[in-house]
Amino acid sequence: MTETLDSTGPLNIGQAAARSGVSAKMVRHYESLGLLPAVHRSDAGYRQYGEKEVHTLRFIRRARTLGFSMAEIAELLKLWQNKRRASADVKRIAMAHVADLERRIAEMEAMKQTLGHLAHCCQGNSRPDCPILTELAA
Repeated sequence: MTETLDSTGPLNIGQAAARSGVSAKMVRHYESLGLLPAVHRSDAGYRQYGEKEVHTLRFIRRARTLGFSMAEIAELLKLWQNKRRASADVKRIAMAHVADLERRIAEMEAMKQTLGHLAHCCQGNSRPDCPILTELAA
């Protein structure tokens, strides 16, 4: 059983969600994925969270804002919770993510250039000729 009490007592899912900045639906989702361990439940069956779980949810939220995948977040969480980790393992994940972001940015820049060129070539008048549609149909 996870220790979930703090100086303010156990938190319900709505309170934990509010403190962490994620929705209650996402708290349940992260729990179902195993990113957040199952928490203690009250006699009435309500989930009870503590500051440890809120801190983990904040970690997950921050990792999501940086664009890490759920698999990457799971790996980062394991490393974060392992005090004997090698920072090289964390850096490897981060650098692989940076490389993926650079690749995606380059792809998006190419899409932007192509679409900008096509839009520039389009007369944008009442005639049916449209290089944008011609390119999409090619």
